[in-house]
Amino acid sequence: MNNFIKYSVCILLLSQGHFLFSQAPTPSTELKSKQAVFTIQGTVNEKGSTAPISQVNVEVNGGQYTTTNASGVFEIQAQKGDELVIKHKGFETVYYSIQDDGAIRVELEQTQTYSKLIKKRSGQEQAPSFESLIDSATLNVKIDAEKSMQFITKALSQNISSKQNSVAYETLADVYSYWNQFDLAVDNYEISLQTNSTVSRKLKLANALRLNKNYQESLLGYSAIDESELSNYQKVEMYEGIGDVYKSINNYDEAVANYQQGLQIAQKHFITPKITDLNSKIAEVYAASGNFEQAQRFYSNSLDLAGKENSNRSLREKVKVADFQNKNKLYADEIELRKDALKDLENSLASEGTIMANSSALTSQQQNYKIGNAYVLQKNYNEAIPYLKKSISEADSEEDISVQKDATRKLSEVYSGIGDYNKALVTYQQYVKLVDKLYVKMEQDILQANRFNRDITNQQSRISSLETDRQLSQSIYELSREQNKRQKLIIYSLVGGLLLLLITAYFMYKYIKQQKLANNLLDLKSLRSQMNPHFIFNALNSVNSFIAMNDERAANKYLSDFSQLMRAVLENSEENFIPLAKEIELIELYTKLEHFRFKDAFDYTITVAENININEFHIPPMLLQPYIENAVWHGLRYKSKKGLLDIKITQKQPDEISITIIDDGIGRQQSKALKTAHQQKQNSKGMGNIKKRVRILNAMYKDKVTVFIEDYQQTEASGTKVVVTLKK
Repeated sequence: MNNFIKYSVCILLLSQGHFLFSQAPTPSTELKSKQAVFTIQGTVNEKGSTAPISQVNVEVNGGQYTTTNASGVFEIQAQKGDELVIKHKGFETVYYSIQDDGAIRVELEQTQTYSKLIKKRSGQEQAPSFESLIDSATLNVKIDAEKSMQFITKALSQNISSKQNSVAYETLADVYSYWNQFDLAVDNYEISLQTNSTVSRKLKLANALRLNKNYQESLLGYSAIDESELSNYQKVEMYEGIGDVYKSINNYDEAVANYQQGLQIAQKHFITPKITDLNSKIAEVYAASGNFEQAQRFYSNSLDLAGKENSNRSLREKVKVADFQNKNKLYADEIELRKDALKDLENSLASEGTIMANSSALTSQQQNYKIGNAYVLQKNYNEAIPYLKKSISEADSEEDISVQKDATRKLSEVYSGIGDYNKALVTYQQYVKLVDKLYVKMEQDILQANRFNRDITNQQSRISSLETDRQLSQSIYELSREQNKRQKLIIYSLVGGLLLLLITAYFMYKYIKQQKLANNLLDLKSLRSQMNPHFIFNALNSVNSFIAMNDERAANKYLSDFSQLMRAVLENSEENFIPLAKEIELIELYTKLEHFRFKDAFDYTITVAENININEFHIPPMLLQPYIENAVWHGLRYKSKKGLLDIKITQKQPDEISITIIDDGIGRQQSKALKTAHQQKQNSKGMGNIKKRVRILNAMYKDKVTVFIEDYQQTEASGTKVVVTLKK
């Protein structure tokens, strides 16, 4: 921090006291046209002074754009949910998500490059040593990844030795490993090992390969380590890592064998933390392999050891064992252990002020939810309610929307289970609101994650460029002692090799992309080929039933209509998407056939909104038929009274329609109960086929089709509701 001068500017953003409404929205804002647009006013000044900064770039989501004037003032229109981007040469870019029209305060910090320039101008340049830069990077590893990488970049830019270069890349790999960028960690550990190979770095590389799921490479890395060069702690780490690999690939015998070997070393040399960890991991493996008794024994050991170690370690182990008890339906034991964990959490907060992140399972709201869930599984609803309520309250105060959502849903189920349907409905409505809120939060988290990954990638590119420059400089220095012709030849070879590598990588990328597309198309073709026989088989069963009833006339009529349908199906069988108009014809034909067979069981309606241009939308062929088939065969035909199949096609957005299939049949639960034991073991091939097709098509066409299925109940009638959302 003291190696460079910091300059900050403050931005005070004050929204006007009135709202403006968009008169002519641009294409990028059409979907938000119903939201209020307000004018943001702001000023940009140096921190600690009144000097304004002009020509600061202010942008909203790549749309609205402006700059500050000579007085440092700007105005820009925005909506709730927009992202404000503030950029100026020499300063770190600031991103801010606008949530309301309240005042916003943003600080801009000067970049190191610009700070270095200022120091040169002021005659205050004092280059920090390589060691101090690496120390600074190490101190910031768990705090700020970007800042740590900036220190490493500065260290690499110095004239350093090969050993120092290796240390820098090892530190860089440590940063990536901590922030779960394991592929980059592997690359940089390998660079570090190229110049200076040590057992410590070999061990780190093997661990990074394991975390990056390169399991076979990881095993080779561990096997290449000379165990005699390792410390006792490193030996334990190595066997633990090997055990982790085998556990990941479900080789439980080898996993236990390596964990046991590591445990023996840890016990012999009194490496207490690892003794606890390895007992816990052995228990995990036995649990995964179905050896319940052994898992219990080792979990008992790990619980006892963790309790003697420290409160946080004890807390983590209690939660892990409680999860094991839950999976094995030991709900009473689970409840008692989680209550102990709650006490530990309270003591930890009271004594140390420890605050666990919401992403961790070690939160009070998470444990209260799981206690409530365990009571529900015991059907002890009255005991479950207070824990679920407490979980919801705590999650709300901690802004843990995920747990709040789960607990609210579970509470709704409890109210329904005890017959308090009013509370169940109110609680379920709260759950729906939380789902929407969680979706918004997830979008923001994704934006932040993408921005973090982008910044990390940019830093790595700069470091890679430094490494390339360093290697090139070294080559030039060595070649300078040779003849000029030889120099040129080697340099041209290097450049040519680099170009060849880039060209090869480009063509490999195109090949992989084309191969992926070809595989997807092959999968779709295979699924379609499965769909047609399935459909034909079900239809022929219907014909068979007419023949069995000696209704030759009905069979002939059914076959005539069926042949018309099959002709249309086969015409579209090779297409990924067909016009919606054709799909409507298909479902009209199919529904007519089903109604012909079960005319006493149900009536049907097919309604298409008048504002929909059915030729503009395209849909996978025979996407809707399996849902209609399920509605008739598993819902309506078992109903005592005549049912209704209602198919509606409506337009939600200019580029989006909704297809709703509702039946008032007996519902999914009752239908499942009517199935024989043999039938219950069989999976629906038609529905499974549709799910696979939708998944592949969405991967190819960016979420074009979504399907949502839920129970449907209106007054006394019950049934199933299927909603298919289709985008242009």
